Amino acid sequence: MQSKDTKNIFFLKTRLEWLQVILGFVILLIFGSLVYLQGFKYSYYKMEASNEQVKRLAIPAKRGQIYGMSFGNPVPLVLNEPFYDLFVDPTVLKKHDEVYEKLMQVAGGNLVSGDIRSLMRKTGTQYVVLAKGLSRRQKEMIEESNFYGVGFKDYGKRFYPEGNLASQVLGFVNSEGNGQYGVEGFLDSKLRGKDGVLKTVTDISNTPLSIGNNNISVPVENGKDVVLTIDRNVQYQVEKVLEENLKKIGANKGSVIVMDPQTGHVLSMANFPTYNPSEYNKVTDASDFINGTISMPYEPGSVIKTFTVATGINEGVITPSSTYVNTDSIKVDDITITNSSKGQLGMITMQHALNWSLNTGMVTIAERLGDGSYITRKARDTIYDYDYNRFRLGKKTGIELSGEQAGRIISPDEEQGNAVRYSNMSFGQGLDLTMVQVASAFSAVVNGGKYYKPTVIAGSIDDQGKFVKNTVDDSKANVIKPETSETVKNMLVEARGVFKSRDKKGYTIGGKTGTSQTIESGNYNNDQTIGTYLGFGGDDTPRYVIMVQVSGKNMNLEGGKHAQPIFTEISNWMLNYLKIKPKE
Repeated sequence: MQSKDTKNIFFLKTRLEWLQVILGFVILLIFGSLVYLQGFKYSYYKMEASNEQVKRLAIPAKRGQIYGMSFGNPVPLVLNEPFYDLFVDPTVLKKHDEVYEKLMQVAGGNLVSGDIRSLMRKTGTQYVVLAKGLSRRQKEMIEESNFYGVGFKDYGKRFYPEGNLASQVLGFVNSEGNGQYGVEGFLDSKLRGKDGVLKTVTDISNTPLSIGNNNISVPVENGKDVVLTIDRNVQYQVEKVLEENLKKIGANKGSVIVMDPQTGHVLSMANFPTYNPSEYNKVTDASDFINGTISMPYEPGSVIKTFTVATGINEGVITPSSTYVNTDSIKVDDITITNSSKGQLGMITMQHALNWSLNTGMVTIAERLGDGSYITRKARDTIYDYDYNRFRLGKKTGIELSGEQAGRIISPDEEQGNAVRYSNMSFGQGLDLTMVQVASAFSAVVNGGKYYKPTVIAGSIDDQGKFVKNTVDDSKANVIKPETSETVKNMLVEARGVFKSRDKKGYTIGGKTGTSQTIESGNYNNDQTIGTYLGFGGDDTPRYVIMVQVSGKNMNLEGGKHAQPIFTEISNWMLNYLKIKPKE
């Protein structure tokens, strides 16, 4: 029989053994958990920790800037100006009174609406914007106080150093950062670039604590800097002349396009009324955004007679000295067509018909493209081929601007493409064209017969800040024969010279007037006409083409009386600006 002491020792020993077993089991359990957590669940908890500590922040791409030209060098037309939004984290913000006083002192005009003191103490959030659109200087002045819990979000805002200049060409960037109208709209993706992604540990206000190459998960691609063919000096002068002359004649709308006929480069596109792209949100009439030279097809009137004459000469059915009997009217089917300029009766030449802008002469050319007495299907096919396929009238040019319209030329295959329609087309009615189409085609007529796709892109600025010229050749040769081009060019010079003009002496200047009715609700408005002038200038080689269009509500405006003086003023200025020497 065991003693009492022996029993106590046995019990104590047994309990210690059990404690050792339990302790061993706990240690084993802890060890197993560590193996499970650090082994099997390592990736999971690493990801969870990363999600808590590491943020993926967007690195905004810098939008490409836009340049124009001045004396052969790029000059800025659209720049990026840095602006900042100020935010606070109410959970950690201290010194509320000092922060408030500083904001009132520095950012008063930029503060958001509402009670700023209450916003600073807003609960349930770590991000409250208190001011928007701060300048860099305002940001620096606030940062001097080194407030804890105050941060800044930066963004670029478009800045237009030339104000309204070329606004419809440039377009603007809206509040969502999207390019609208003009170059901004057409080249939005190219100018926008692609945002990058920064993967880094941040503090409580989401400010990155470390930035390096290892933190960049997606590199940023800044937008491309674009250089336009728009000449800043030409644009300024054209806008000035257009506005002054429109006010003089009381018209409320006008457009001018200036091109280099040897390259297709657009040197100027001016429209009135205009607007300031930096204040686009203040524009009350959306039509002010529209570039009339590319987006407003219209019947250009008698300027189209230039193309009818060129077609007739190129096809060999007329020469400048070819004659016909003018009676001031001509009949096509059951329609009688008359001349606006009357009295040039009898046997006259085609040169005379162009000089006096006689509709009968143009219809006669259309007839001679057929069987000599009627505008046959052969004649209509020929006219359509020249106008649509060669001169590219009635189709988009592909110019690098948002909002270009195609207009329309009726095909002979359509029911309306009959002899009457084509008789009207021969003198500029019954077709809808844009100014850029007509000016580009006219350039081919006077430059030797080579069609250049119109362009506003001169090139780009590379990463080293150097201007890289655009070398793409979109030209189309032999639209008309070189000898045809020379003949028509001389005819235009004579046509302009018949009427006294204020051209500078010693230069070759030619052109054609156009006056057309407007169409409202499908009918011609006899009390409202559009005046157009289309011409060229230079020495023996045409150096520029200028097209002018003017209009006004319930106004009868004429190409010769109202548009031609604008052409003349711009033309004389261009001769000086381009330093073209007069002929001896």
